[in-house]
Amino acid sequence: MSPRRSYDQYCSAARALDAVGDRWTLLIVRELLAGPRRYTDLHADLPGVSTDVLASRLKDMERDGLTTRRRLPPPGAAYVYELTARGRELLPVLQALGEWGGALLGERRPTDAVRAHWFALPLLRVLEGADPGEALVEVRLEEGRFHLRLGAAPADGAVYGEGAGPGGPDAVLTLDASTATGLASGALALRAAVASGALVVEGDTPVAKTLRGA
Repeated sequence: MSPRRSYDQYCSAARALDAVGDRWTLLIVRELLAGPRRYTDLHADLPGVSTDVLASRLKDMERDGLTTRRRLPPPGAAYVYELTARGRELLPVLQALGEWGGALLGERRPTDAVRAHWFALPLLRVLEGADPGEALVEVRLEEGRFHLRLGAAPADGAVYGEGAGPGGPDAVLTLDASTATGLASGALALRAAVASGALVVEGDTPVAKTLRGA
């Protein structure tokens, strides 16, 4: 385990960066906000990270109290990594960074990797801004499907996940990556996206009706 590097400044921002300022750390948090993940799953959804760096970051994060590692019961019997309560407190930090960075996205570059669930945290912020209450919302993009948990997060802190999610969703949202980018950056309002048909909201629940009228 590598020794902790520090800015050696008596400043809360500097102390925070001592813990999460290393390359890849916050992106690992982004992935673990979906709940427990295996090492191989993390490596697959963090294109560009080497196995050595990923292993080192996970060890550092465990040392710093941001993550834990546990073994799944049979028949899985694999080790998974998950955020601690302290690690889950980084959700608003990541959402604020995503909001600030939305204007930097621009056109997708040929070298840019993309995963559908990378839109999860920006869309979570946008949809919760419409105040639909606690809900499970399925999001469908050409790149894949994921679900969002609006409102209070469950005990495991998983605010999003792959696929449609457990049980039936309160609403199903269909959009493309360009619309998701516009919503995330603030260039496109939720009401305008729904009115133009760029975002289709399906469902008869109060949540779906709220999002259609946002």
